[in-house]
Amino acid sequence: MVGGIVVSWASGSQLSVSGPAAGLTVIVFSAIEQLGSYQGFLVSVVLAGILQLALGYFRAGLISAFFPSSVIKGMLSAIGLILIIKQIPHAVGYDISFEGDESYMQETAQSSFQELISSFGAFSSGATLITAMSLLILIVWDLPSMKRFVLIRMVPGALVAVATAMVFNSLAQHWMPDWVVTGKHSVTLPVTTDIGQFLQLFTLPDFDFLSNPQVYVVAVTLAIIASLESLLCLEAVDKLDPLKRIAPTNRELKAQGIGNVISGLLGGLPITTVIVRSSANINAGGRTRIASFIHGILLFVSIFYLASILNLIPLACLAAILLQTGYKLARPQLFISLYRQGWGQFLPFVVTVIAILLTDLLQGILIGIAVGLFFVIRANYHASITLQQTDENHFLLSLNKDVSFLNKPLLRKLLCKINENSTVIIDASKAQFVDHDIRETLQDFISAAPDDNIVVQTKGLHFRVE
Repeated sequence: MVGGIVVSWASGSQLSVSGPAAGLTVIVFSAIEQLGSYQGFLVSVVLAGILQLALGYFRAGLISAFFPSSVIKGMLSAIGLILIIKQIPHAVGYDISFEGDESYMQETAQSSFQELISSFGAFSSGATLITAMSLLILIVWDLPSMKRFVLIRMVPGALVAVATAMVFNSLAQHWMPDWVVTGKHSVTLPVTTDIGQFLQLFTLPDFDFLSNPQVYVVAVTLAIIASLESLLCLEAVDKLDPLKRIAPTNRELKAQGIGNVISGLLGGLPITTVIVRSSANINAGGRTRIASFIHGILLFVSIFYLASILNLIPLACLAAILLQTGYKLARPQLFISLYRQGWGQFLPFVVTVIAILLTDLLQGILIGIAVGLFFVIRANYHASITLQQTDENHFLLSLNKDVSFLNKPLLRKLLCKINENSTVIIDASKAQFVDHDIRETLQDFISAAPDDNIVVQTKGLHFRVE
């Protein structure tokens, strides 16, 4: 509710949807266990929000510009695959663990695959049929030929799928009892009948914990992780935006900070920008922040007035919606497109996907960035200095950009390729900075050139040297 009603207007993003993040599951669990009190943990959430506000004012959102595009696409694809892996058991009505449905923590990776494999041998007829019907509706609703109908464009396919599943389940209770989806395979929300019961759902923070130093450690951890996850997801949402708008990152940090302060004061979990909700918003046709705001309002109304109706929704139809979302995030065409762009784009992408599946979101992103940086450094290493042979005895050695001591091995290798009795032009006009080691290497070559009857001409050697 806070993510929709408050953060949607404080944020500069038109499409992102904020809420509790599965990526923080381990941190939240460990923090509550460490502090020994949920009320004490809420104090850390409030402090984390204040820290995020400070990060926004100190313009820490700048770091999002350093996330390689291939890594962001890898993150999206990995999340898509996680959705598929985690939702298939719900789709066929087989559930062992209901924790971490959107997460893929290292300690649950093996159990997730085991649950996925086991689910194929334990189908529930009703859940499987509901999933199939829901997927069929979603696919048909997305067909270009259907978009020419005004009603199809106005009503999201996901809403139709949910309504159809509820109607089917209601009819099955009377005509096909064996096909009914009930109990743990349906949505389960607390039902309140008056404002008093509704207010009892809230938990207030215990500020006596401000004297506990561990509260501040948890707050700093939450602020850093939540900020990074929000910036990563915001960058991903910008890439999914059909209108290709760029959201202000510093404003997003401030918005998330405000959201976490309010969430903590009301007894809520820490929130971040969430790519699954955001991509579902985009897939449903959302184009402005009004969609996220109404989402928050509807959550409030649903919990207060409609919980008993929402409890009739089978999890299978929700799984179908997330399966479609997962497919769109990890569509095969994306893998093919990255492969065609070369190893410099494809390898960081694939490494990010695999690393997230085997570890978690942030660790996988960091591994992907490390691989991406390797290719950036490798490309700059080879592009900084080039040697062209115009004919048998004429060479052009170009310093194409700023060069540092890292380029010295390449420079020596290229200088060794220059034949005796040649003329070489050293063109440094494009380099604004040349490291002392590079200059020294060039001077040594120029000094020794007459011994090999090499004529050296220089161009742009007025560059600044440090």
